[in-house]
Amino acid sequence: MEKIGIMGVGNILLGDEGFGVHFIERLRKKYEFPENVELIDGGTAGIFLSPLIDYIKKMIIIDVVAVDAEPGSIFVYDKEDFFIDRLPVKLSPHQIGLQEVLFLNDMKGSAPEYLKLIGIVPKSLDAKTELSPELESKMDEVEKLVLEELKKLGVEPIPKKEIDGEKMWWEKKKEV
Repeated sequence: MEKIGIMGVGNILLGDEGFGVHFIERLRKKYEFPENVELIDGGTAGIFLSPLIDYIKKMIIIDVVAVDAEPGSIFVYDKEDFFIDRLPVKLSPHQIGLQEVLFLNDMKGSAPEYLKLIGIVPKSLDAKTELSPELESKMDEVEKLVLEELKKLGVEPIPKKEIDGEKMWWEKKKEV
């Protein structure tokens, strides 16, 4: 089976900059994925991500983007956008690194054949580990987009309803 990667990148010490990494942790807690799907915490690894994606054929990346729009606005980019310079200008140290990684992997012949970037406009890049309310409130919407992309790729993760007999917080929320 083809490997599918879902990668969140960003610095969790800079508020909204860590949205992608927080999002990956959310997916880990909420869903069981088939063996061919890998959740990747890309953090700020930059060029060191290259070997991690060598074998991934299809990838969805979640990150913040520098777009002149309201905080929490969501944009979706395709693989072509990476290679014809349609991505927003550099926002953080890892973002250019991510593009360089994809160019490097393309030159090696190991770039993902399918690539989506789901980008969200940050409100705050202050030194803190929590997301702003504007971005925290967009987690469900980004999750829906990722699940739709996975469905197009033939993957439907199984929601976790409980761990050790304890219902998950999102299941408790439905009961109220």
